[in-house]
Amino acid sequence: MTTIAFIGLGNMGGPMAANLVAAGHAVHGFDLSPASCEAARIAGVSIAATAREAVSQAEVIVTMLPAGQHVLAVWGEIVPLAKAGALLIDCSTIEVEAARKAHELAAAKGLVSLDAPVSGGTGGAKAGTLTFMCGGCDEAFARARPVLEKMGKRIVHCGGAAMGQAAKICNNMILGATMIATCESFALAEKLGLSHQAMFDVVSTSSGQSWSLTSYCPVPGPVPASPANNAYRPGFAAALMLKDLNLSQAAADAAGAQTPMGAAALAIYERFVAQGGAEMDFSGVISFLRG
Repeated sequence: MTTIAFIGLGNMGGPMAANLVAAGHAVHGFDLSPASCEAARIAGVSIAATAREAVSQAEVIVTMLPAGQHVLAVWGEIVPLAKAGALLIDCSTIEVEAARKAHELAAAKGLVSLDAPVSGGTGGAKAGTLTFMCGGCDEAFARARPVLEKMGKRIVHCGGAAMGQAAKICNNMILGATMIATCESFALAEKLGLSHQAMFDVVSTSSGQSWSLTSYCPVPGPVPASPANNAYRPGFAAALMLKDLNLSQAAADAAGAQTPMGAAALAIYERFVAQGGAEMDFSGVISFLRG
């Protein structure tokens, strides 16, 4: 049994912490939201009064927070208090530069750390089937892997510090652009009189096939588990896709990379969110594209 501190018990962090409890670990959690804390407590997480209290005896510290500024603020508070030899894992999706700074905070205390953003959404968090994209030294990855395997089914070491964030940003830029193309195609098919099922049956076995289509189809019917069959309740909210696309374009600007499709996807999600789509699943962008 490992003693684990888990900071950030929201829609993703709460189920992830619950899976660690189910695996037999002692999990001490903290979140600013009383509702999130209560849900985690019911799942077996021991709720601490502060983040500092949560990490005081932890061998492993996991954070799952909204943005880079939150990660750096929390790590700045807890790293000086961490036990000697503690491992820090950040599962948030944040800027590459912020991830590097978090690693530097840990290194200054002589601690090893891993950036390990996830893919798989709230469904994957609950089912324990997340993909973890990991950046950090070999020692950090080796120590983190047994913990991450209790929350996910695929654990990938992408390279050194911040390379997990780089992989996540690139992946979600593909996802955002692919979902828009999929939605545009269904909207065109509707105008042409082609049924959703016929469109799916053809494209799912043809060159236009993608995860956005076969696992997350943006129209009701063909893929029963997709959010389209549940009034586009997330899932993965459009506001989060917008956040990730902003991260991708900030990274592209910093690296001098040309990403016109990523930029176009960002512009579309900005308009969708501005028109009230923030809390809808990101596949709900089809409603915006239908005009």
